[in-house]
Amino acid sequence: MLLEVKDLRAVVRPEEDEGEAKEIIKGLSLSLDRGEVHAIMGPNGSGKSTLSHVLAGKPGYEVTSGEALFDGEDLLGLEPEERAAKGLFLAMQYPVEIPGVPYMQFLKVALNSQRKLRGEDELSTPDFMRLVREKAQALGISMDMLKRPVNVGFSGGEKKRMEVLQMAVLEPKLCVLDEIDSGLDIDALKVVADGVNALRGPERGFLVITHYQRLLNYIEPDHVHIMANGRIIRSGGPELAHELEREGYAAFVEDAA
Repeated sequence: MLLEVKDLRAVVRPEEDEGEAKEIIKGLSLSLDRGEVHAIMGPNGSGKSTLSHVLAGKPGYEVTSGEALFDGEDLLGLEPEERAAKGLFLAMQYPVEIPGVPYMQFLKVALNSQRKLRGEDELSTPDFMRLVREKAQALGISMDMLKRPVNVGFSGGEKKRMEVLQMAVLEPKLCVLDEIDSGLDIDALKVVADGVNALRGPERGFLVITHYQRLLNYIEPDHVHIMANGRIIRSGGPELAHELEREGYAAFVEDAA
Protein backbone atom coordinates (compact mmCIF):
# COMPACT_ATOMS: atom_id res chain seq x y z
CA MET A 1 0.00 0.00 0.00
CA LEU A 2 1.44 3.37 -1.01
CA LEU A 3 -0.43 5.46 1.59
CA GLU A 4 -2.27 4.12 4.60
CA VAL A 5 -3.86 6.51 7.07
CA LYS A 6 -5.39 4.98 10.19
CA ASP A 7 -7.70 6.80 12.63
CA LEU A 8 -5.79 10.05 12.20
CA ARG A 9 -6.53 12.99 14.47
CA ALA A 10 -4.86 16.38 14.07
CA VAL A 11 -5.14 19.89 15.44
CA VAL A 12 -4.18 23.29 14.08
CA ARG A 13 -2.22 25.44 16.50
CA PRO A 14 -2.71 29.22 16.26
CA GLU A 15 0.32 31.32 15.39
CA GLU A 16 2.39 32.47 18.38
CA ASP A 17 0.37 30.08 20.59
CA GLU A 18 -2.52 32.51 20.82
CA GLY A 19 -5.73 30.69 21.67
CA GLU A 20 -6.45 26.98 21.90
CA ALA A 21 -5.56 24.39 19.30
CA LYS A 22 -8.55 23.32 17.20
CA GLU A 23 -9.09 19.71 16.19
CA ILE A 24 -9.75 19.50 12.45
CA ILE A 25 -9.02 15.88 11.51
CA LYS A 26 -11.17 13.62 13.68
CA GLY A 27 -10.45 9.96 13.13
CA LEU A 28 -9.76 9.75 9.39
CA SER A 29 -8.77 6.49 7.69
CA LEU A 30 -7.75 6.08 4.06
CA SER A 31 -5.84 3.56 1.93
CA LEU A 32 -4.37 4.44 -1.47
CA ASP A 33 -2.30 2.08 -3.59
CA ARG A 34 0.12 2.60 -6.47
CA GLY A 35 -1.54 3.45 -9.75
CA GLU A 36 -4.72 4.69 -8.08
CA VAL A 37 -6.37 8.10 -8.19
CA HIS A 38 -8.48 8.97 -5.17
CA ALA A 39 -10.64 12.09 -5.01
CA ILE A 40 -11.65 13.69 -1.72
CA MET A 41 -14.64 16.00 -1.90
CA GLY A 42 -16.35 17.95 0.85
CA PRO A 43 -17.77 21.30 1.91
CA ASN A 44 -15.68 24.18 3.24
CA GLY A 45 -14.29 23.45 6.68
CA SER A 46 -14.47 19.68 6.32
CA GLY A 47 -10.69 19.28 6.75
CA LYS A 48 -9.66 18.47 3.18
CA SER A 49 -6.80 20.97 2.91
CA THR A 50 -5.78 20.29 6.51
CA LEU A 51 -5.30 16.64 5.56
CA SER A 52 -2.98 17.64 2.71
CA HIS A 53 -0.97 19.89 5.01
CA VAL A 54 -0.65 17.19 7.66
CA LEU A 55 0.59 14.68 5.08
CA ALA A 56 3.14 17.17 3.76
CA GLY A 57 4.34 18.11 7.27
CA LYS A 58 3.38 21.79 7.21
CA PRO A 59 4.29 23.56 10.48
CA GLY A 60 1.39 24.43 12.77
CA TYR A 61 -0.42 21.14 12.21
CA GLU A 62 -0.01 18.59 14.99
CA VAL A 63 -1.08 14.95 14.88
CA THR A 64 -2.50 13.90 18.23
CA SER A 65 -3.22 10.23 17.48
CA GLY A 66 -3.37 7.68 14.69
CA GLU A 67 -0.78 6.95 12.03
CA ALA A 68 0.11 7.53 8.41
CA LEU A 69 2.32 5.07 6.55
CA PHE A 70 3.95 6.04 3.26
CA ASP A 71 5.31 3.10 1.31
CA GLY A 72 5.32 1.19 4.61
CA GLU A 73 7.28 3.86 6.52
CA ASP A 74 6.07 6.12 9.32
CA LEU A 75 5.35 9.32 7.42
CA LEU A 76 4.69 11.40 10.53
CA GLY A 77 8.18 10.77 11.87
CA LEU A 78 9.80 12.45 8.86
CA GLU A 79 10.68 16.10 8.32
CA PRO A 80 8.89 17.83 5.40
CA GLU A 81 12.00 17.71 3.19
CA GLU A 82 12.42 13.98 3.95
CA ARG A 83 8.81 13.33 2.95
CA ALA A 84 9.42 15.15 -0.33
CA ALA A 85 12.65 13.25 -1.02
CA LYS A 86 10.84 9.94 -0.44
CA GLY A 87 8.31 10.89 -3.09
CA LEU A 88 5.44 12.91 -1.61
CA PHE A 89 4.49 16.04 -3.53
CA LEU A 90 1.92 18.68 -2.55
CA ALA A 91 0.46 20.88 -5.29
CA MET A 92 -0.83 23.86 -3.34
CA GLN A 93 -4.15 25.62 -3.77
CA TYR A 94 -2.37 28.98 -3.70
CA PRO A 95 1.22 28.57 -4.99
CA VAL A 96 3.53 31.08 -3.32
CA GLU A 97 5.53 33.76 -5.10
CA ILE A 98 9.30 33.86 -4.62
CA PRO A 99 10.60 37.19 -5.97
CA GLY A 100 14.18 37.19 -7.21
CA VAL A 101 14.43 33.42 -7.72
CA PRO A 102 14.16 32.27 -11.37
CA TYR A 103 11.94 29.23 -11.82
CA MET A 104 14.73 27.32 -13.52
CA GLN A 105 17.00 27.79 -10.50
CA PHE A 106 14.17 26.83 -8.15
CA LEU A 107 13.56 23.57 -10.02
CA LYS A 108 17.25 22.67 -10.16
CA VAL A 109 17.78 23.24 -6.44
CA ALA A 110 14.61 21.30 -5.58
CA LEU A 111 15.54 18.32 -7.75
CA ASN A 112 19.17 18.11 -6.67
CA SER A 113 18.28 18.60 -3.00
CA GLN A 114 15.96 15.62 -3.18
CA ARG A 115 18.53 13.54 -5.05
CA LYS A 116 21.15 14.38 -2.40
CA LEU A 117 18.83 13.30 0.44
CA ARG A 118 18.29 10.00 -1.37
CA GLY A 119 22.04 9.49 -1.74
CA GLU A 120 21.96 10.04 -5.52
CA ASP A 121 24.32 12.12 -7.61
CA GLU A 122 23.19 15.61 -8.54
CA LEU A 123 22.24 16.20 -12.16
CA SER A 124 24.73 18.20 -14.18
CA THR A 125 23.52 21.46 -15.69
CA PRO A 126 23.33 20.04 -19.25
CA ASP A 127 21.39 16.98 -18.08
CA PHE A 128 19.04 19.12 -16.02
CA MET A 129 18.41 21.50 -18.93
CA ARG A 130 17.57 18.60 -21.25
CA LEU A 131 15.15 17.20 -18.67
CA VAL A 132 13.37 20.51 -18.11
CA ARG A 133 13.11 21.32 -21.82
CA GLU A 134 11.48 17.95 -22.46
CA LYS A 135 8.98 18.27 -19.60
CA ALA A 136 8.19 21.95 -20.31
CA GLN A 137 7.60 21.33 -24.00
CA ALA A 138 5.09 18.59 -23.20
CA LEU A 139 3.13 21.06 -21.04
CA GLY A 140 3.35 23.95 -23.51
CA ILE A 141 5.54 25.98 -21.16
CA SER A 142 8.04 28.32 -22.80
CA MET A 143 11.63 28.57 -21.62
CA ASP A 144 11.04 32.30 -21.15
CA MET A 145 8.58 31.49 -18.35
CA LEU A 146 11.28 29.51 -16.60
CA LYS A 147 13.51 32.58 -16.53
CA ARG A 148 10.89 34.56 -14.58
CA PRO A 149 10.80 34.69 -10.75
CA VAL A 150 8.76 31.87 -9.21
CA ASN A 151 5.05 32.60 -9.77
CA VAL A 152 5.59 36.39 -9.83
CA GLY A 153 3.06 37.92 -12.21
CA PHE A 154 1.78 34.49 -13.28
CA SER A 155 -1.91 33.95 -13.96
CA GLY A 156 -3.77 31.31 -11.97
CA GLY A 157 -3.52 28.89 -14.87
CA GLU A 158 0.21 29.52 -15.31
CA LYS A 159 0.86 28.88 -11.61
CA LYS A 160 -0.97 25.57 -11.74
CA ARG A 161 0.80 24.50 -14.94
CA MET A 162 4.11 25.19 -13.23
CA GLU A 163 3.01 23.01 -10.32
CA VAL A 164 2.44 20.20 -12.82
CA LEU A 165 5.88 20.88 -14.29
CA GLN A 166 7.37 20.46 -10.81
CA MET A 167 5.66 17.07 -10.55
CA ALA A 168 6.96 16.06 -13.98
CA VAL A 169 10.54 17.00 -13.04
CA LEU A 170 10.55 15.58 -9.50
CA GLU A 171 8.64 12.39 -10.41
CA PRO A 172 7.05 11.79 -6.99
CA LYS A 173 5.41 8.54 -5.92
CA LEU A 174 2.34 10.30 -4.49
CA CYS A 175 0.91 13.57 -5.79
CA VAL A 176 -1.46 15.38 -3.43
CA LEU A 177 -3.41 17.98 -5.41
CA ASP A 178 -5.01 20.49 -3.04
CA GLU A 179 -7.79 22.13 -5.07
CA ILE A 180 -5.58 22.47 -8.13
CA ASP A 181 -8.70 23.54 -10.05
CA SER A 182 -9.23 26.60 -7.85
CA GLY A 183 -9.50 29.79 -9.90
CA LEU A 184 -9.05 28.11 -13.28
CA ASP A 185 -11.18 28.78 -16.34
CA ILE A 186 -12.18 25.81 -18.47
CA ASP A 187 -9.24 26.11 -20.89
CA ALA A 188 -6.66 26.29 -18.09
CA LEU A 189 -8.39 23.41 -16.32
CA LYS A 190 -8.05 21.21 -19.41
CA VAL A 191 -4.35 22.04 -19.77
CA VAL A 192 -3.63 21.24 -16.12
CA ALA A 193 -5.72 18.05 -16.22
CA ASP A 194 -3.93 16.87 -19.37
CA GLY A 195 -0.60 17.41 -17.60
CA VAL A 196 -1.76 15.44 -14.57
CA ASN A 197 -3.14 12.61 -16.70
CA ALA A 198 0.18 12.36 -18.55
CA LEU A 199 1.84 11.59 -15.20
CA ARG A 200 -0.52 8.77 -14.29
CA GLY A 201 1.13 5.38 -14.18
CA PRO A 202 1.24 2.05 -12.36
CA GLU A 203 3.79 3.23 -9.77
CA ARG A 204 2.34 6.66 -8.98
CA GLY A 205 -0.70 7.52 -6.88
CA PHE A 206 -2.81 10.68 -6.76
CA LEU A 207 -4.91 12.20 -4.00
CA VAL A 208 -7.11 14.83 -5.64
CA ILE A 209 -8.82 17.27 -3.28
CA THR A 210 -11.63 19.31 -4.82
CA HIS A 211 -14.98 20.94 -4.15
CA TYR A 212 -16.41 20.29 -7.58
CA GLN A 213 -17.15 17.36 -9.82
CA ARG A 214 -16.06 19.27 -12.94
CA LEU A 215 -12.36 18.51 -12.30
CA LEU A 216 -13.21 14.82 -12.19
CA ASN A 217 -14.59 15.04 -15.72
CA TYR A 218 -10.97 15.46 -16.81
CA ILE A 219 -9.06 13.55 -14.11
CA GLU A 220 -11.19 10.44 -13.68
CA PRO A 221 -10.71 8.92 -10.22
CA ASP A 222 -10.74 5.27 -9.26
CA HIS A 223 -12.24 6.06 -5.87
CA VAL A 224 -14.21 9.02 -4.49
CA HIS A 225 -14.47 9.90 -0.79
CA ILE A 226 -16.78 12.44 0.80
CA MET A 227 -15.31 14.22 3.80
CA ALA A 228 -17.19 16.12 6.51
CA ASN A 229 -16.39 17.18 10.05
CA GLY A 230 -12.83 15.89 9.83
CA ARG A 231 -13.49 12.36 8.64
CA ILE A 232 -14.53 10.38 5.59
CA ILE A 233 -18.25 9.72 5.76
CA ARG A 234 -18.74 7.82 2.50
CA SER A 235 -16.62 6.20 -0.20
CA GLY A 236 -17.42 4.82 -3.64
CA GLY A 237 -16.49 4.82 -7.30
CA PRO A 238 -16.60 7.71 -9.81
CA GLU A 239 -20.39 7.59 -9.77
CA LEU A 240 -20.35 8.96 -6.21
CA ALA A 241 -19.12 12.32 -7.51
CA HIS A 242 -22.07 12.50 -9.91
CA GLU A 243 -24.47 11.61 -7.11
CA LEU A 244 -22.93 14.36 -5.00
CA GLU A 245 -23.35 16.81 -7.87
CA ARG A 246 -27.06 15.99 -8.02
CA GLU A 247 -27.81 15.81 -4.31
CA GLY A 248 -25.39 18.34 -2.81
CA TYR A 249 -23.34 17.92 0.35
CA ALA A 250 -26.20 18.50 2.80
CA ALA A 251 -27.84 15.14 2.19
CA PHE A 252 -24.65 13.20 2.79
CA VAL A 253 -23.71 15.18 5.90
CA GLU A 254 -27.18 14.74 7.39
CA ASP A 255 -27.12 10.98 6.75
CA ALA A 256 -23.75 10.69 8.52
CA ALA A 257 -24.71 12.83 11.50
